[in-house]
Amino acid sequence: MLNSGSGGGMPPVPNGNQRVQFGAFEVDMKAGELRRNGTRIRLQEQPFQILALLLDRPGDVVTREELRRRLWPVDTYVDFDHSLNTAVRRLRDALGDSAENSRFVETVARRGYRLLVPAVFPGNGATITAQLPETSLGKAPARPFHQRTRWMAAIPIATVLIGTGLFAGWLLGRRSSVPVAVSARQLTANPSKASVLTAAISPDGKFLAYADKTGIYLRQVQTGETHPIPMLDKLEVFPVAWFPDGSHLLAVGSTGPKDAPSIWSVSILGGSARKLSDDGSEPAVSSDGSQIAFVRGSGTAKDLWLMQADGGNPHRLLEGRGSLIACPAWAPDGRHIAVISGQYHAGSYSMDTQIESVNTETGRAETILVRAGLQEGLAWTRTGRLVFSAAEAQPDPDDSNLWFLNLDTATARPVGAPIRITRETGVVHSVSSTADGGRLAFFKSRYQPDVYVSDVDPRGPHVSTPKLLTLDEREDYPYAWTPDNRFVIFVSNRDGDYHIFRQAPDQASPELLVGGHDRLQIPRLASDGKTLLYLAMPEPGDASTRVRLMRVPIAGGPSELVLEGDGISNQQCAFAPATLCLFSVMSSNQIRFFTFDPVSGKSQERPEWKRDNADYYKFNWSLAPDGRTLAISTGTREEPAITLKSTIDGSERSLRLQSWAGIASFDWASDSQSLWVTGYTYPDTWSLINLDLQGHTKTVLEDKEMRVGWAISSPDGRHLALWKGSGESNVWLTDSF
Repeated sequence: MLNSGSGGGMPPVPNGNQRVQFGAFEVDMKAGELRRNGTRIRLQEQPFQILALLLDRPGDVVTREELRRRLWPVDTYVDFDHSLNTAVRRLRDALGDSAENSRFVETVARRGYRLLVPAVFPGNGATITAQLPETSLGKAPARPFHQRTRWMAAIPIATVLIGTGLFAGWLLGRRSSVPVAVSARQLTANPSKASVLTAAISPDGKFLAYADKTGIYLRQVQTGETHPIPMLDKLEVFPVAWFPDGSHLLAVGSTGPKDAPSIWSVSILGGSARKLSDDGSEPAVSSDGSQIAFVRGSGTAKDLWLMQADGGNPHRLLEGRGSLIACPAWAPDGRHIAVISGQYHAGSYSMDTQIESVNTETGRAETILVRAGLQEGLAWTRTGRLVFSAAEAQPDPDDSNLWFLNLDTATARPVGAPIRITRETGVVHSVSSTADGGRLAFFKSRYQPDVYVSDVDPRGPHVSTPKLLTLDEREDYPYAWTPDNRFVIFVSNRDGDYHIFRQAPDQASPELLVGGHDRLQIPRLASDGKTLLYLAMPEPGDASTRVRLMRVPIAGGPSELVLEGDGISNQQCAFAPATLCLFSVMSSNQIRFFTFDPVSGKSQERPEWKRDNADYYKFNWSLAPDGRTLAISTGTREEPAITLKSTIDGSERSLRLQSWAGIASFDWASDSQSLWVTGYTYPDTWSLINLDLQGHTKTVLEDKEMRVGWAISSPDGRHLALWKGSGESNVWLTDSF
């Protein structure tokens, strides 16, 4: 077990001063506090000590060895690289900084770190400023922009409220010559239990329409006065855009928990909503109010449609061609519509994303920007600026920010390179604009999945209230238990890349099982119970689809290659005495199954198990612990189902879950007699369901505040490890743009 030690005591006081200022920050060395513009920012002891050392020598390199000596005594055994990287990342989070485009803390390759800004030490009636050396201009050098590809969920879940750093942008490591000076302020302050789901700024910039699970609200931007919009219909709708008249909203909703989303017109004065389309989402209205663009389809099979403002003459403008189409935004003259399109990148759990301009008369699409990690939301202002959000590069791929691209008004083609607007931590997305483009409203969110543990009473079955296992601020996903039922095995990005850890319910921190520089996923036990199998995935944004299936002794030791191949998406073995092991290979519309030997690496395709499906997100399977049954996700959005296929004689039967709008995931119980299924109903209820082999269901857990991911049974069936996601999401506003 690796233990994290502490150097103890307070950090040194630079030049004898108790207060130090840099940028908008002030450090109180005596109190051990960091403040930004007077507001205290929480910072743990080790990141604080790193900051103190950097402030003592602004512009100079503080070596990793110096930091090790300060933070950990010589008699402390610690995974130094992992612990230091974590402490520096937490410092950067507190400062709203990133390693890729550093403003405060720069990484000096293979040496250490340095502070990029002057430090000011107020004295008795005088102020001392520690300037940077002439060789350090306070700017991070240009770096290659390695962008993580990630497609975010449609409903925002979380946010972090660290200050806003807004300045000129970067693209592919090159600094733009066009400055952007904007200010941002928070408009909503919803807690995690009632996160803002959708929002849009009014054409005149005076109102924000937004929705949470309690209803629809109208907020005056200037005064903050907020009023609910009364609805006469028993209907849950979510506003996503305004009509140009400033008195009606475009909203998406449904009449029942299993119904497909539909498009509605809602008056801000309340009353009955008017349905415009039975099947559609993400509506956007043209600047003259005559037409509405919207999206139809599910999963990765979506098309772009047009209809009149009253819902008449609906027709398809752009076929998705197997791609996801999202976030339509109208050009000011109504001749083009910008959309984000995404193609599933087989074998990497990611999407290749780009922005396309679609001619509204011909339906011809032209690519105007190829960029990995595009987030939801586009806004096309009257000034010709197309605003979008994109994920940051490593090591901050879970953060995203707003950029804009100048477009030629006649051709809708880009003029120059994209320019950064915001510098935030967390996910920035779902942007809307005023008619004149002077104001932008956008979401700031942060989402955190954690591992929880429950006890199982098989007589019900009943599940105890889940207890939080992982205490970090990163993403944690469980996949297995150790054979002795003591430890949960999970993946986490707590040290940057996704690595494999184990942790017992009575432990405060986990043990690292497999680290390194690879992105590791889906650790599961081999049939012998002594070996852990896992996948080493391509880096996000990597054009390669090559995946390595690895093995490592669960008691510790070096990892070894079992086999490798393109598009490997999942792997699982039955428990002894069964020996069947499977892995799947996935493309955009097909899943193929292979048996394999975890020792020799020999594999053989089972073509009779192959499945064709146009929707990648429905590809989900689990092998029963006794190896006799393969469960595969089937059915439709309206009628989710799981097909049970015998691995002995190939027979099949289907189990349907008619009370839920969809299935998120499923895994077998340890006795192979039932499945633990996570299902959902619109708009915000997640359930954990026990489904037996006769199709009987029992809901053992419901949650309207957190997403329930999946549940992994311990070998003895007495415990479950599940992940639940939580966070906050609120709306911010730029007052000038």
